[in-house]
Amino acid sequence: MNVDSRPAINWQRLLRRNGTLIGFLLLVIIIGVQRPNTFMTITNWLTITQQVSILGVVAFAMTVVMVMGDFDLSVGTLASLSAIVAAVLLRAEYPIPLALGLALLVGIGGGLINGIVISYLGISPFVASLGTLTIFSGIAFIVSDGKTIFGRAIPQPVKDFATGGITLFSVGNQTVMIPNLTIVAFITLIAIWILLEQTVFGRRLYAIGGNREAARLGGVRVRLLRMIAFVFTGAGAALAGVMLVSRLGSANPTQGDGLMLNAIAAVFLGMTMSEEGEPHVLGTLVGVLILGVLTNGLTQLNVDSYVQQILTGAIIILAVLLSSLSRR
Repeated sequence: MNVDSRPAINWQRLLRRNGTLIGFLLLVIIIGVQRPNTFMTITNWLTITQQVSILGVVAFAMTVVMVMGDFDLSVGTLASLSAIVAAVLLRAEYPIPLALGLALLVGIGGGLINGIVISYLGISPFVASLGTLTIFSGIAFIVSDGKTIFGRAIPQPVKDFATGGITLFSVGNQTVMIPNLTIVAFITLIAIWILLEQTVFGRRLYAIGGNREAARLGGVRVRLLRMIAFVFTGAGAALAGVMLVSRLGSANPTQGDGLMLNAIAAVFLGMTMSEEGEPHVLGTLVGVLILGVLTNGLTQLNVDSYVQQILTGAIIILAVLLSSLSRR
C-alpha cells in the first residue's frame, strides 16, 4: 500500500507569510485585465518605479527605526526642509554638490535631534517626532519665506537628473530606460537590506525591537543604537527631499507632507510578510509597490483621487487585519 508521505500544504502559514505578496499579485492581475494595453507594459512599470522612488527611500529608511518598535512622524517635514535648503542654496548659486550635500546634512542633523531626544531624554517617539515635525515645518516656512522656489533658481542639471536614466533599449522613436530616481531608490534598498540583514548593527536593532530590556542586559548599547537609527531615517528623509527638488524642479514648505503616512503604511504592509510581525525592508518594498500600483492602476481606471485614498486606506487595514487573524 502506497502512502503519500509528502507533507500537506500549511495554507495558514502560506497565507501568513505570503498574504501581502499574493494580494499584490492579485491586484496586478485585476488591473492588468482591465487595462492590458497600458498597465501591463515595461514603460508603465518603469513609470511606477519612478513614481514610488521618493516614497520608497523614505519607507526603507523608516524601516530602520521601526524594527526597534519606534517610528518617526517628522520625516515628511524634514524632507520638505531639506528640499527648501537645497533650493535656497542653489538659488544663491552654490555649487550643486555642495548645496545638495548641505541639504543631506540637514536631514542627518534632524535625525540626530530626534535620536537624542528619544534615546537620551526618554521622550516617546510619538511625542518627540510630533514636536520636531512642527519645528522642522516652521523652519522650512521661515527659510523659504512661505514661498515656492522654482524656475531659474533650480539649475537645469538638477532637473535633468530626474528625467534621465540608463537606456535599456530603443524601439523606433521610443527609448526605454531605467529612471535615475528608480536607481537611487534601488541603491537605498540594497544598502538598508545589507545594514539590517547582514550586519551586527542590524541584528542588534532587531534585538532591541524584540525585547529592549533583554538587549540592554545582554550588552547592547540601546540608547546609542536607537540614536544612530534615527540618523539613518533623517538621512533618508533628506535624500527624498533632494529627489523632490529634482523631480518637481521646485521646493515648497509642504511638498513632503504626504510621505510620512504612506511610508508608515508601506512598512506595516510589509510587516504582514513576516511570521514574527517584524518590519523587513523587502516587505517594505512590496508595500511601496502596492501603493504605487494602486495609484497608477486606479488612475488608469479613471477612479477619483479621493476614492483612491479611501480604497488605499481600506486595503491597508484589511491586509493588517488578515495578518493579525492568521497569527491567532
